[in-house]
Amino acid sequence: MLVDEVAFLLRPREEGWVIDGTVGMGGHAQALLERSSPGVRLLGLDVDPEALRRAGERLAPLGERVRLVQASFREVQEVARRGGIAAARSVLLDLGLSSYQLDESGRGFSFQGEEPLDMRLDPTGRITAADLLNGLSEADLGRLLTEYGEEPHARRIARAIARRRPLATTVDLVAAVRSAVPRKAWPHRLHVATRTFLALRIAVNDELEALAQALTAAAEMLEVGGRLGVISFHSGEDRVVKHAFRALASRGFEELQPSPRPPTDDEVRANPRSRSAKLRVLERLP
Repeated sequence: MLVDEVAFLLRPREEGWVIDGTVGMGGHAQALLERSSPGVRLLGLDVDPEALRRAGERLAPLGERVRLVQASFREVQEVARRGGIAAARSVLLDLGLSSYQLDESGRGFSFQGEEPLDMRLDPTGRITAADLLNGLSEADLGRLLTEYGEEPHARRIARAIARRRPLATTVDLVAAVRSAVPRKAWPHRLHVATRTFLALRIAVNDELEALAQALTAAAEMLEVGGRLGVISFHSGEDRVVKHAFRALASRGFEELQPSPRPPTDDEVRANPRSRSAKLRVLERLP
């Protein structure tokens, strides 16, 4: 998503390192390298080993210009320094899930089929969505849905989940949400369980805390004139990015434009999943 915008705003013109902290399937990484000079190299991070394997296959033709590491973007500074990378010309964080994770991973990210309630981006993580759904108190579950999913019917959904426990699959969770929310209150453009699934995924993977840590670390790594780009997909993520960028503005950084850049109408028509994407870009000043 937003590949042309990312390649135009973040690609180094000359030598240097690009860091893709969420390399996923390698689409942005490929575009950044193919549209940069041969002296530009890329460090790609991802916590999902299968996504990293697929990115490796896609980026194999680029040879030694690519270095891939299984790690969270919150570790970007540490991973880069271990690899002898002191600074970066640009850093990208794409906070969305890949099509593979939604459609093929079998980890319960999507409400379209029947899958285990896992939702771990890193399959070795300790906590699953089932652990939270079946282990949290009704009150704590309601707070989770409110804080991370901004779900207006959080209390009713939490009550329905508590009554139906134990939940084992995504079908169980969707049924609980549907039973709790009156049909006339279902969101117009979203599946009724979208916010619940989002909240659980964020909680399982500690995404907002990881993002806050990654933004500071990535900004500190930028060379003068270097840029940090972040693609977010929901208001909670964008709020963290906006506040972090504003805080960094007093420390020698500047956001390229005050409002985030959305996808074009053509991209939304071609890929409806891109409709909520927002790109913000921060530049390190002299």
